[in-house]
Order: sequence, then structure tokens, then C-alpha cells
Amino acid sequence: MNQDEVQIRTLIERWAAAVHEGDLDGVLADRTGDIVMYDVPPPYDGVRGIDAYRATWPPFFTWQAQGASFEIVSLDVVAGDDVAYAHALLRCGTAEEFAEKPGLRLRLTLGLRKEQGRWAVAHEHHSFPHD
Repeated sequence: MNQDEVQIRTLIERWAAAVHEGDLDGVLADRTGDIVMYDVPPPYDGVRGIDAYRATWPPFFTWQAQGASFEIVSLDVVAGDDVAYAHALLRCGTAEEFAEKPGLRLRLTLGLRKEQGRWAVAHEHHSFPHD
């Protein structure tokens, strides 16, 4: 694994920890101002820009505070000189959801670009498999 891939892996692991802790500032760190995110809940055409991205997190934190988990199970990173992508599987759900579907995993795909020597997430996509 090259140094860029190590930096990106660390960035994603910090982000996942911030999500788990409900730390909005940590979730927003290392995101571009023009981020595009496609999420599980609507809007189905995604959200664009850091302000819209920020607004999606408080409802998730409220749901998560009821006992849901958010943890990386697997993470793969590929980095070029100035763009990179990563994909991961996460345990994201409540104990009841995992009891019903033990293999339930959230799929995460990230597109990153290097800005002023630092990696930042420009695209984020979350999805669950359709039953």
C-alpha cells in the first residue's frame, strides 16, 4: 500500500469514527465544498455542496443514538497522483435489524481528489442491497 492509500484509509477510518460518535465536525472534515452524495434516504437525485451534505447528518445521528452501529467491516483504497477511489462494507443498523438479517451491510463508495496536497472526498455514495 502506498503512502497516499495509507492517508486515505486513515481519513476514511476517522470519518467512520466521527459518524459513530455523532461528531458532525469530524464527519465534515476532509470533504470538498462541492461534494456530491447519493444516500439511502431521499432525495433520490442526491445532495450537492457541503451545506446540503451537512444537513443530512442530524437525522442519522438521531436514529443512530437509539442503539444503531456504524463500523467498517472491509475497506479497499486505490490512489493515483491526484484522484482516488475507495469502497467499503459497513455494519450499519440496529440489533433488531442484524437479528433479522445478520449479513446486512451498508455499501460505501468514495471518490477523492487531492487539493493543495491533501486528500478530500468529492463524491460519496451509500446503499443497501435490495431484498
